[in-house]
Amino acid sequence: MNITKDIQRLEKSSVKLSITIGKDDVRSEYDELLASYSKTIQIPGFRRGKVPHDVLVRKHGDALKGEAVSKIIEKALVEVFREESLTRETKPLSTPRLEEVPKPDLENDLKFSFVYDVFPEVKVDKWQGFEAEIPDVSIGDEDINRELEAIRERNSFVLDKNDGESAESGDVLTVNYCELDDAGEVLASSEREDFTFTLGSSNNIYQFDDEVTGMKKGETKEFSKTYPEDHKDHPGKTKKLKVTLTALKTKKLPELDDDFAQDVDEKYKTLDDLKNNIRDRLNKDLEQRLRDVKVNKLIEKIAEHTPVEIPESMMRVELDARWQNLAMRLNTDAKGLYNMIGNERAELAIEEWRPEVAKSIHSRLIVETLIEELKIDVNDDEVEKELERLAKESETSIEDVKKYYEEGQIMEYLREDTKRRRFFDILLEKNTVNSGEKKSYIDLVSNNV
Repeated sequence: MNITKDIQRLEKSSVKLSITIGKDDVRSEYDELLASYSKTIQIPGFRRGKVPHDVLVRKHGDALKGEAVSKIIEKALVEVFREESLTRETKPLSTPRLEEVPKPDLENDLKFSFVYDVFPEVKVDKWQGFEAEIPDVSIGDEDINRELEAIRERNSFVLDKNDGESAESGDVLTVNYCELDDAGEVLASSEREDFTFTLGSSNNIYQFDDEVTGMKKGETKEFSKTYPEDHKDHPGKTKKLKVTLTALKTKKLPELDDDFAQDVDEKYKTLDDLKNNIRDRLNKDLEQRLRDVKVNKLIEKIAEHTPVEIPESMMRVELDARWQNLAMRLNTDAKGLYNMIGNERAELAIEEWRPEVAKSIHSRLIVETLIEELKIDVNDDEVEKELERLAKESETSIEDVKKYYEEGQIMEYLREDTKRRRFFDILLEKNTVNSGEKKSYIDLVSNNV
């Protein structure tokens, strides 16, 4: 089949693929189809396989022309995309969309066009010589104490409260809950059973801590709750809820002493040993976090000088992935999450993610482009050293770490991650990062920097 093609670049990293098929090829495809049907089609008054061509054309000619055109379009698309001449900037990133179905015509060339997204063009003109500023952060006693309290919380134990006792802040509650409609009927997909949370933490999607405070085990309560306009999940809405308290426990925290340290891990003899370990661990974490901040700041600088048109299909993949992850964290699926918070609110939340997602894709494209341009690669020995580093950091054997990556079939991911680490080393070497305003470690961890 003789194909003439033209690829025109459009905005937002999409292209228009225009294809022309000669009329002789169109006629040939039509004749082949006609011959095939004449052998199998059944028309009243004629035996199977004995229908004259002129009768077949008169009765089904238009339909056969349309089918021939569809087959030609399909064959042409497969042939064009199979060509090695297509580059990363012209290969489809999304499903090609036919602009308009061409009218069947056996007397003229067949012309049609597809529009589809392609990998965005990324041209990094400058990536060296930038200056960035990061916060001045150090680990203090308050950070050690906060971590100690978290460990203490994890080593706490719970006891059933006596029947008749009321739920108080800090208690551990297990509840069944659902949302009710105006008629008092349960709304679909809003039911949740055996949900456990600490009262006062607001760690539930409806934030009904105040409403269930004072409830007793076995008690059921119905109430309406109105949320403020700036509420994340239910802005300005009033929800009618039904909550049943099925279990009520109180939490006991251990004393902070040498015995506590030994209970945490036998390698600690005193509470000071545990504190020193926490300090070392937090300092290592701080070092890595500050490195990440440095890299992100520098990539932001590069991005300011490197405009990229991100295709909608690439944005959609990232947005859908985030929605799926959120749904999994809430123990539901994507559809269930839509039902839980409402389609309008769901779409608004997804749209609010767009700037952050676009920034993330922009940064990733820059990094991938520079790794390719700088021809950064790693050999097996370097991957082995990375495995050794991970084993040391996790205080486990290199055999276990290697087994984890091999069984998970993510060794290639480790190789790519090692490339990125090498590139970041070069990036930090070729640019300048200064210390700025003092910030606390908790601000850094909370991304409030």
